[in-house]
Amino acid sequence: MTIRPTAVHPTPRWRSINITPAERVGRVAVGLAGIIAGLVLIAGAGSVLAVVLEVLLIVAGLDLLITGALGHCPLYAKLGHVPKSLRSPR
Repeated sequence: MTIRPTAVHPTPRWRSINITPAERVGRVAVGLAGIIAGLVLIAGAGSVLAVVLEVLLIVAGLDLLITGALGHCPLYAKLGHVPKSLRSPR
């Protein structure tokens, strides 16, 4: 059995950048704000509903932070959305 070298491996879909630099900065900033606000609010939560909503705020902040840091939005990829500034010239 011989192992043949394969051609160049394409970049995995999840590693492609589909978020503009400005949107990335915005996502990271809003994500951090959401995480911090959720953590501050959860400390003084008075009911179960408040805790659930604050945990959801933290999770949403984490999602924004991670997608902004990676530069890839799975929803954009699923919908086939690519910003004009990131489209390759034809």
